[in-house]
Amino acid sequence: MPSDCRQHPSTILSLEDLSFHYPEGPPILDELNFSLRERDHIGIAAPNGSGKSTMFHLIVGLLRPTAGRIVFNGKTVTEEADFKILRRQVGLLFQNADDQLFFPTVIEDVAFGPLNLGKNKSEALEISYQVLERLNLSDFAKRITFKLSGGEKRLVALATVLAMEPKVLLLDEPTAGLDHKTKHKLVEMLNNFTELSYLVVSHEFDFLTETTAHIYTMENGKILVDEELYIHHHEHAHRSGKQPHRHI
Repeated sequence: MPSDCRQHPSTILSLEDLSFHYPEGPPILDELNFSLRERDHIGIAAPNGSGKSTMFHLIVGLLRPTAGRIVFNGKTVTEEADFKILRRQVGLLFQNADDQLFFPTVIEDVAFGPLNLGKNKSEALEISYQVLERLNLSDFAKRITFKLSGGEKRLVALATVLAMEPKVLLLDEPTAGLDHKTKHKLVEMLNNFTELSYLVVSHEFDFLTETTAHIYTMENGKILVDEELYIHHHEHAHRSGKQPHRHI
């Protein structure tokens, strides 16, 4: 996968030799290279502490790299003004939904993004109700945010991101705290986002195989883009057990 997005006009986001470490700390990302193209649906499966969330925070400007560069739509992103432009088109779903929800009601939370982008109240509400309807959450509009379950908060947090009408989604452990029914709902949603590019970080291989076209992993602060992580199923019998069992 080429590291220079200028060589491929359909590349939206490129991370070039991106490195990050906290003062006096070991490298978390070490000359990482990665490109995301139009309509790419990519999953990353890697252990805790591998730098996945840090990478997302660097992309949207919550952290700044110690070396390397971020290129968005062909332009290097360095200053806060650049990141403000990027954040209008790149939506980050935080690992903890409570970090994304601030207002008493769901509709206020969802409308905040469009208002922040300069929409008037009527426009922001129209967008918000459309997004909630798209996610089958229309009846959530007037609900009290802090009374929602963990899974419901996760879906509302996703609605706040989609209300910004992004071109790229960064989803950090989107299935965390979701029950099976809600997880299935999320799979259906993502599979309908054919016009968007998204990068999904998850520990759940089954979820990634259902929602992404390629699955990569991270090691030593780098994304291993040349070695796809193939998920396979197999069955075998244990000598100590009477029934064969299946595992992933």
